[in-house]
Amino acid sequence: MGDQTVHALRDIDLVIERNELVAFIGASGSGKSTMMGIIGCLDRPSSGTFLLNGSAVAHMSDDELARVRNREIGFVFQSFHLLPRMSALDNVAQPLVYRGIAPVERRDMAMQALQRVGLEARMHHRPNELSGGQRQRVAIARALVGAPALLLADEPTGNLDSATTRDILALIRDVHAAGQTVVMVTHEPDIAAQCSRVVRLQDGRIVSDTGAA
Repeated sequence: MGDQTVHALRDIDLVIERNELVAFIGASGSGKSTMMGIIGCLDRPSSGTFLLNGSAVAHMSDDELARVRNREIGFVFQSFHLLPRMSALDNVAQPLVYRGIAPVERRDMAMQALQRVGLEARMHHRPNELSGGQRQRVAIARALVGAPALLLADEPTGNLDSATTRDILALIRDVHAAGQTVVMVTHEPDIAAQCSRVVRLQDGRIVSDTGAA
């Protein structure tokens, strides 16, 4: 920023094992967004090493990073990021287009993903015909459709009422119980408490890590 260097993250030393359910929590400016960007291969660390499934991603090309994101990471965002003119089914199938999967197989995989989140009855509805909770279920199905190594959820209940929040968190716990590695980013302690491990960030550093194996 101008002539000032801002260290968004510093001295981070962290291992997340397969099938963990981890929450990153901290106030605005604590480094959560930067941590999410690096874990999600959206940003590269300026120093140090980040390994995803044993592969160092810092020196990958943009095309290689795009392939890693498509195959290894499922993203769930606070604002859903669904394509408004597509049905729920087509939204869920969209990541598979970039893998070159045939249309019939894409459709079958998307239907299975929607069944997994309990939304098969709404698969032909567009986002504006769905409630907020249903849209988030579509987003979770889209994130899971390609069997990613990691589900990365950024404030996944931030736009939802309390009852719907409980439903979505229960779904995320079910997905984790089925074997999925889940990393959630939140600023809400009660949401973080739903996770088996809570990593607290402050001023770009890890200040506590509870529940780690």
